[in-house]
Amino acid sequence: MKLATLKSHGRDGKAGRDGKLVVVNRSLTQYVDVPTIALTLQAALDDWPTLAPALEGVYRRLNNDEEKNSKAFQSTQCLAPLPRAYQWVDGSAYAHYLELVKKVKGGDIPNNFWTVPFMYQGGSDTMIGAHDAIEVITEDFGIDFEAEIAVITDDVPMHVSLEQAPHHIRLIALVNDVTLRNLIPDELAKGYGFIQSKPASSFSPVVVTPDELGEAWKDNKVNLPLITVYNGKLFGRPNTGTDMTFDFSKLVTHLAKTRQLSAGTIIGSGTVSNQDSSIGSSCIAERRMLEILARGDATTQYMRFGDHVSIEMFNNEGESIFGAIDQYVIEHAVSEEEVHYTSAFE
Repeated sequence: MKLATLKSHGRDGKAGRDGKLVVVNRSLTQYVDVPTIALTLQAALDDWPTLAPALEGVYRRLNNDEEKNSKAFQSTQCLAPLPRAYQWVDGSAYAHYLELVKKVKGGDIPNNFWTVPFMYQGGSDTMIGAHDAIEVITEDFGIDFEAEIAVITDDVPMHVSLEQAPHHIRLIALVNDVTLRNLIPDELAKGYGFIQSKPASSFSPVVVTPDELGEAWKDNKVNLPLITVYNGKLFGRPNTGTDMTFDFSKLVTHLAKTRQLSAGTIIGSGTVSNQDSSIGSSCIAERRMLEILARGDATTQYMRFGDHVSIEMFNNEGESIFGAIDQYVIEHAVSEEEVHYTSAFE
């Protein structure tokens, strides 16, 4: 099943923050409104066992051209599937990527490096759509994209087992976890996590249920290449199932070790990274690290205003599964309110 959140407007004409839930057909060409089932994706996740069968019925009829009220689907009209989420947690499931970081920056590798996932809690009050611009105040922040996979859960009990955790993974999405690399060192030096260096993340237009992936969903991993095109050129196509040290079941159990998770929790894989560097990378930082290890210095620059990135995944028939994350980097236009706030503290 494929679902999306479209822009919506209330009676006052203002855009609704949470959009409206729609069911999208397999080919991403048609959709159907489902207000009598659930108004939003969060509402569907809150009562998934009851509402999912009804949504699946709509999906089946839509694919069979039996839905009379279907409309043309345009991914540019999509918000993030969960425009504001109760929880967004990003892991680093590809230990090879962290190993590169250690090689470049030095330092000892922890004893539990290969056995315990790395994870941090990100801001989830604002998630952006697949075609929304990446707005940044200055290029000096070191703008980078990060192509990832994410899962969305229903309610997960505390200390869930590895065997039960996969049953709570309801949806899968693509993510561009934008990172401001030059802000990271000062933040991590304080001993806390990322805040300013992690602006709003963007998500694929469509989310899918695991069964939609068929044999590509195996061992709690998505086993397909993730394609990143940067400024019109292929940047990387690592397989998201290869070299994934911690599968999504392990990520869910790690997060739920000491507390239950609310429906609508989003868990990211971290930057997809394969040991075979010939297939490219999912972020500029990895490309730069490989350059340093090979030649002693990094030549690939971070993103500039006007740069473009596209992230997409295709099935074995060459069909787009989630639709594309397709974004440009733009300079954030400072508002009068922000100018007033800044001048008040000068």
